Amino acid sequence: MSKLSEYIPNRVEEFLPTVWGGVDSLLYAYASLTPSDFAVLVYTSDAAEAAIWVSLGLEKGQIPYCRVWTNPLVDFEFEDVFRNAIPCIDKIQGRLVVFTFERDTMSHTETLNRIVETFPHSKRLVYRVISASRELFETALLSTPQHLEALNTTLLKHFMPARRLRITTQSGTELSVSLNSERHRWISNRGIAKEGGTIILPAGEVATYPVSVDGIFVADFAFNVNTVTSRDARLSSSPVKLELKNGHLQSFSCSDAQVYSFIEKCLASPCAPRVGELGFGTNPSVHDPISLNSHINERRPGVHLGFGQHNQDPGVVDYQCEIHLDLIARGGKVWVDDSDVPIDLEQVIPSEGTHPRSTRDEDVFSPEVLILDSGCCGSTGLVSVCVNNE
Repeated sequence: MSKLSEYIPNRVEEFLPTVWGGVDSLLYAYASLTPSDFAVLVYTSDAAEAAIWVSLGLEKGQIPYCRVWTNPLVDFEFEDVFRNAIPCIDKIQGRLVVFTFERDTMSHTETLNRIVETFPHSKRLVYRVISASRELFETALLSTPQHLEALNTTLLKHFMPARRLRITTQSGTELSVSLNSERHRWISNRGIAKEGGTIILPAGEVATYPVSVDGIFVADFAFNVNTVTSRDARLSSSPVKLELKNGHLQSFSCSDAQVYSFIEKCLASPCAPRVGELGFGTNPSVHDPISLNSHINERRPGVHLGFGQHNQDPGVVDYQCEIHLDLIARGGKVWVDDSDVPIDLEQVIPSEGTHPRSTRDEDVFSPEVLILDSGCCGSTGLVSVCVNNE
């Protein structure tokens, strides 16, 4: 394979400087790559630019790599192509590091796992990158995993022992939340995984399943839904106001008729009006919402509620749902149990302590097909958040 840098007339450092910081962070702050490693870049057509940027970064660092194109969700040739692209284990001095880049989907999870698991835990690392875009490299990847872990640790050490949270935002949110962390596990996405594990990017979130949620929630930042849609995800000019009782949506309003119709259709599926996730974004590099239906928006420091599919093991929560709709608020303050001093979600102090061991990493699965009203979400495709089995 010819080097991409041979076709770039300027120095690699000058190529798309706005994304270069994110590329550098991904390769070294996250993956800690060295020339003894071998990288495989799996990408779909909608993420081809991301694969090119990372290829240039690998060439600059003299790290051997190959690229593998794939169709999203369904590709009957992918397994053979991917398997043939990977060198034999005895030909890799360091680690096999796999990056997958997709814009809207997360594909071929079982196939990837089946092939990569032939390598020992210490010899493999997998990054599944969703929302692959210029904004990902310009913003979300600039926060290092070590910093995100420290921020997540702070929130988890406050929230995991808690029974009650009171949450407010400047836009009018006033929520009372009940928790049971003994039954419902917390998820911590911080860009770090156990040895041999899979890391979902962009990173920066802690989340759980709430026993109950009551009050008013105002989503004034963005939405993120697990279907493919070209609709503008920003809610800053058209906030969605929701009334909740015991974790169930009672009513909602929005001044934008098109946004209202979109939310209404997304919540039409059975169990979709149930709150399946209480999440807190922790990535300080994400400031303003982007138009892309994106996990980037979900990582913004603040609170979000996920409607529909929950984030717990089957059997722990008594329903399943094909929809997961995150509605995201900007910032917020959280009072824990009887504390008089709130936690400001935009001013979290990084912890110097050890990250809790009992949390789970975020994982992603993607069924082959999801059929929804095309007026809601356009073409089919699904990305859902679940938890790793231990």
